[in-house]
Amino acid sequence: MWYLCVFYHRLLDYRKPEVESLARMFGAFDSDGGGRDGAEHLEWRLPEHHHPDSPFHFVDLPSEDVARDVANRSILVKGIYELWGEGDSYEELEDAIKNYPDERKLPYLTSESTFRITVDSFGKVISFQEQNERIQSLVYIPFKGRVNLRNPEHKFWLMETDDYGANNGLPPVVQKRIFFGREVGGADRKLLPTYQLKSRTYLGPTAMDAEIAFLMANQAMVKPGKLVYDPFVGTGSILIAAAHFGAMTMGADIDIRVVRDGRGPDCNVWSNFKQYGLPMPIGLLRADNNLPPWRPGLKEVFDAIICDPPYGVRAGGRKSGGRKLLKGVVGPYTVPDDKRTDHIPSTAAYSLVECVHDLLDVAAKMLVLNGRLVFFYPVLREDESAENHFPEHPCFVLVSASEQILSSRYSRVLLTMVKRGPYTKEIEEVARLKHLEFKENHLKWLEDGNLHSAVFSPNESVCVAESDIKVSKDTKPKYRGKYV
Repeated sequence: MWYLCVFYHRLLDYRKPEVESLARMFGAFDSDGGGRDGAEHLEWRLPEHHHPDSPFHFVDLPSEDVARDVANRSILVKGIYELWGEGDSYEELEDAIKNYPDERKLPYLTSESTFRITVDSFGKVISFQEQNERIQSLVYIPFKGRVNLRNPEHKFWLMETDDYGANNGLPPVVQKRIFFGREVGGADRKLLPTYQLKSRTYLGPTAMDAEIAFLMANQAMVKPGKLVYDPFVGTGSILIAAAHFGAMTMGADIDIRVVRDGRGPDCNVWSNFKQYGLPMPIGLLRADNNLPPWRPGLKEVFDAIICDPPYGVRAGGRKSGGRKLLKGVVGPYTVPDDKRTDHIPSTAAYSLVECVHDLLDVAAKMLVLNGRLVFFYPVLREDESAENHFPEHPCFVLVSASEQILSSRYSRVLLTMVKRGPYTKEIEEVARLKHLEFKENHLKWLEDGNLHSAVFSPNESVCVAESDIKVSKDTKPKYRGKYV
């Protein structure tokens, strides 16, 4: 059945992949659950005269239960609605609602029910008086129940978008469109203020924003009973989102001071979980992604691996071994027993190419079949071929790549991969060859693993003389697309 899906106007590239992942998690593609067995993606379509970045989309979902579960769990879905009518004018809307089948409308209009009508708009403000006038104009709908503004059984929405022009910073709309429908489900955005970073006990320079962390958890299809691993755990922001959704969590970091000590007994990774009343991680390891601690025969343990690898903008990657050790000047050493409690092993620079290769290798071994790997990958926007250089592995299929533009020169892409095959010696060799090809074909900045200078150095192409700068007569901001 087709539903109207209304998104928050944020993180535009993330919206559909999140809904797709949640729909799969709630059985939209399982034949036993009434879904489309064998289908890979949901079917989407735009309302008439709407820009692809519009918050209004139609999506085909197999049942109302799936639609409700997706909407209630999502971070970016404002609401999913059973559409009773739409039109370019209120006259067209009235005709559409009257033509909607009575058997679909009447169960929600009974005298025993309670209801509420909310008027909403996109791109303009509707005054309280105008809202009341629009509600009064719906007299042709035979509501028999009582109005309950606080906790109604049925919530109805009247939404409109208008031709407000192309230069107000929002996606252009060619013509006015009005929608009326019954709410099936909506996102609980209250959890974002609860988990916002500014109120968190223990933070680091690379702590993941709460909204992005919850999105990553949704992409990984995290749910109760699943085991989630973050090999670059830091202060635990991603694992906190996974634990909120009921998963068991486990993390690792090369910096023992972060995972063991923090800033004291009441300000560390563990205190972050305690702050929100979440289950504590199964374990936090001091471990190196380059030299993972798992015994050779251990495979297929984790249901999802979610992480933000260090790529050299706010923090660079490190791996075990100092310069002399890596160059072979000195041999590997054994830490004496009397120094093990306070010893901090030496580390060396860890390039992004090597880091991503090791991450894919660990994920191929340690993820269960159909497990998900979700991680961020940096892209210089000047490199038009960057999208063709996403890392690959023979065990994985790329499900989605969602871009978030952070500046005029730099963006990061959230990659979601699904493990489709077992890890074998043959797969390991194919992966090694793919890594070499990936390494050779990539840009020098990626090989060095140092994005910082590329991101923060002046861009000559945009440096113009002050005399050449002309003040635009149009003070309204133009549509910025993926910057929102």
